[in-house]
Amino acid sequence: MEPITDLYLFLISVVFISLSGVMMPGPVFAVTVIKGYRSKKAGVLIALGHGVVEFPLIFLLYFGLSGFFASTVVQKVIGIVGGLMLVYMGFQTFKTRKKEVAMETKQSGHASLVAGLVATSANPYFFVWWATVGVALIWNASIFGVLGLLAFAIIHWLCDLAWDTFVSLTVFKSRCFWSEKVFTLVFLFCFAVLVVFGLWFIISALLW
Repeated sequence: MEPITDLYLFLISVVFISLSGVMMPGPVFAVTVIKGYRSKKAGVLIALGHGVVEFPLIFLLYFGLSGFFASTVVQKVIGIVGGLMLVYMGFQTFKTRKKEVAMETKQSGHASLVAGLVATSANPYFFVWWATVGVALIWNASIFGVLGLLAFAIIHWLCDLAWDTFVSLTVFKSRCFWSEKVFTLVFLFCFAVLVVFGLWFIISALLW
């Protein structure tokens, strides 16, 4: 793979590559919908929780720890533990869905940030992506020095922020049109996403 030697072209490519991954339905998307129902700021806080995991990871990979995250043993551990966490989150979310809506927005801030952090760190494919595609991007960003790496990290995270904010705002603004049936179906969908991904991660880890 030939590096892109123009910083602006590289950052444009980062936007498209990042959005292709960010917009895929997964655990982070599910928790953004759940938390977005009662707080329009949920997407921002979830993106911050995501960034708490992502920014240190980028710099760890920059300093040569890609082999650690590409390790089969590490991926198995993350897959099993992360899968169990997602299954638990799915059942707890659906079980307490009425309570989730009734809670004050003030209380939801901390919960949204933690939800973003947990949904991110529980996903082994997040680490696999960074240990493969992400490493290639980090290598290209390093051509432009530390400032290039920082620009890459920030642009990539801003894609997460933009998408999570869009999803949570859309859910929050449209919730007044939700009937009880729609509400239940949406939460069932989010429950299914979390549980299916969780089980998939566990089974994949056991079969590796």
